[in-house]
Amino acid sequence: MEVTLNRVLKSEDYVLQNLIQFYHYEFSQYVPVLRVNAEGLFKKMGIVNYWTNPEYHPFFIKVDGSLAGFVMIRSNGEFSNVEQFFTLKYYAGQGVGRAAAKQVFELFPGKWRVLQVKNNYAAQAFWRKVISEYTGDRYFEKYDAKDDRSSVQEFHTDNRML
Repeated sequence: MEVTLNRVLKSEDYVLQNLIQFYHYEFSQYVPVLRVNAEGLFKKMGIVNYWTNPEYHPFFIKVDGSLAGFVMIRSNGEFSNVEQFFTLKYYAGQGVGRAAAKQVFELFPGKWRVLQVKNNYAAQAFWRKVISEYTGDRYFEKYDAKDDRSSVQEFHTDNRML
């Protein structure tokens, strides 16, 4: 199984928005304001920055050439952040997310921050495991007080703690 990252082109915006519907569906259990409209759809995500601002980087996650999810990164020179990360359920437990996360860390060397919303224990466990493996357990974890105890991991890609 080959996991690859492919930069999302502006012309593929609609494909990304389609995948974001599934992401919002799964994420709605943690963020109560995410609700479908009268047409049964979640609101489109505002992603114009990904086409206009060089700090933003959208990627499709693919498995053997087929869509498996997406990852959206913001890298401002000081820190890189995982803004959004999603893999389709039928790839769960197969190492797809782990492989994609490690690839994105390699694409943006330096300092990283990865945040998970409170109560999303599956995401917290996933990111702790992936970052621990990637850094040799050299990362710092805290809770984001302004975001009501969201978990935040910080690390450096050369395995130095911040």
